[in-house]
Amino acid sequence: MAKSDTHQFKGLPADFFAFFRELEKNNERAWFLANKPRYEDSVVRPMTLLVADMAPRLARISKQYLADPKRSLFRIYRDVRFSKDKSPYKTHAAAQFRHVVGRDVHAPAFYLHASPGDIYIGAGMWMPDAAHLKMVRDAIARRTSDWRKVTGEAAFVKTYGGFSDDPAYTLKRPPKGYDPAHPAIDDLKRTSFVCGIEVSEAQAKKADFIDRVEAAFVAAKPPMRFLCKALGLEF
Repeated sequence: MAKSDTHQFKGLPADFFAFFRELEKNNERAWFLANKPRYEDSVVRPMTLLVADMAPRLARISKQYLADPKRSLFRIYRDVRFSKDKSPYKTHAAAQFRHVVGRDVHAPAFYLHASPGDIYIGAGMWMPDAAHLKMVRDAIARRTSDWRKVTGEAAFVKTYGGFSDDPAYTLKRPPKGYDPAHPAIDDLKRTSFVCGIEVSEAQAKKADFIDRVEAAFVAAKPPMRFLCKALGLEF
């Protein structure tokens, strides 16, 4: 890692996970307000430091991606308008490192999710709209050898094992307009292109957790570049 990195992030504190375990059992406004100073200190502060310290690291991966605490961190408040579950607060913290045009285009992104027993580092495109999904499929269909090359990169395969094969992200039948016998038909059937790894709480509590995040993002760089190019975006 470059010596100019700030290294203010020291790992997620033990109370980060304790806070969310207790919130799971006390998901109500009164409890949260009584514990808000604790939330700010044990959750917001370390996540802010992590995102801020990721900025120079992410810039080395791609200058088209942003690591900004004000824009990258998700709010803890749930949108309960269309949910049967009216619990007001999320029981996890998350950050999404978006492409500079991410607010205007369904662009690929880097992602971090952390909650008790569930720390996830990932990248890719989750449930893009029909137009952007078609652009990616068309690029795979036209540039199949390039697609196989980037998804076969040693670091990507070693880190992720490939894109998620979750049935929820794959059509049962080939999409209309694509040859069912196409050599990349399994990838053309995807509705999401996401990859991720799980990390233990013990690992997330260490200062080098940020190194794990960076390494995972670096490993996803080749297919992320392909996805961006498919959408006409710089990487």
